[in-house]
Amino acid sequence: MITVTAFQSVPPFAQGLVRDLRVRWALEEAGLRYEIRLLEDGEKDGAEYRAWQPFGQVPAYEENGLKLFESGAIVLRIAERSENLLPGDPAARARAIEWLFAALNTIEPPIQNLAAIDLFYAGQDWAGLRRPEAEAAVRKRLAELAAALGNGPFIDGPRFTAGDLMMATVLRILRHTELVADCGLADYLARCESRPAFQRALAGQMADFVPVPK
Repeated sequence: MITVTAFQSVPPFAQGLVRDLRVRWALEEAGLRYEIRLLEDGEKDGAEYRAWQPFGQVPAYEENGLKLFESGAIVLRIAERSENLLPGDPAARARAIEWLFAALNTIEPPIQNLAAIDLFYAGQDWAGLRRPEAEAAVRKRLAELAAALGNGPFIDGPRFTAGDLMMATVLRILRHTELVADCGLADYLARCESRPAFQRALAGQMADFVPVPK
């Protein structure tokens, strides 16, 4: 059995964005059975969990004794088991992996920087000064992504791959803004989010959250 860790509770602004969603989605696309281990408050800092996930984050993944952390590595592991996520053709397979890494290494860093300013530091003077530059960096990357996407339904043409899965989860971080729509990527993101596997993964994550006491 595959086990994936997730947080039992997070602030409302993070619900639907926590990175275990990426792994749930990949498992749903691949048709693999899995179970969720919910971490209670403080459990992520325990010695047992830190031996599995050194940074105390989620997701962590276990499959027949193999333990992994980092969402990109886990999604790639899952994708290698299913042509629903990685095509059999070697060149197409390499391109899908290329875009998975592009989502994590090129697109996500400026998006996370902007999200941190907006969600964690809003109202602070330095954040207000820094935000225009941070937004400009996001717009630049999104424009480049839109140009690469062109008129195709997905990044590498008509076929959805692990590259699209990772890219969509990164773009969703901007849901508190209009930047995805402004940069012409709303239809692309909507196509990815409309997939039944994504809907099942999202519903599962949202159902697992314990309400935060008021």
